[in-house]
Amino acid sequence: MVQLPINRRQLLAAGLDNKNVTSVDVREIIFGPTQETGIHKHPCPVFGYIAEGEAILEIKGEPPQRLSVGSAFYEPADTVILKFDNASATNKLRFIAFYLLEGPQALIEMVPQTAA
Repeated sequence: MVQLPINRRQLLAAGLDNKNVTSVDVREIIFGPTQETGIHKHPCPVFGYIAEGEAILEIKGEPPQRLSVGSAFYEPADTVILKFDNASATNKLRFIAFYLLEGPQALIEMVPQTAA
């Protein structure tokens, strides 16, 4: 039996600025059609992968990104996220998020629109 080589394709690379990661919390998150996260930030770096649907990610100071199935994303710690929304009016969005924690931390902090 001939074995095919294992294919390793880089989806994303991001520096962590010497963050001390003591644990990783992995979550499956599902949004309904047109569902929005709201303006928020995370106390820790968040990496993710779009498993189903499409998202719009907009990090403050950067242009919006459309993320389709198979896309990887990075939300830096303590950075305002203006959008992480389901881009579809008819389909759900399902993604896997990896929260790189330093000790006990909340996963998300909502930011008032006036502070964004």
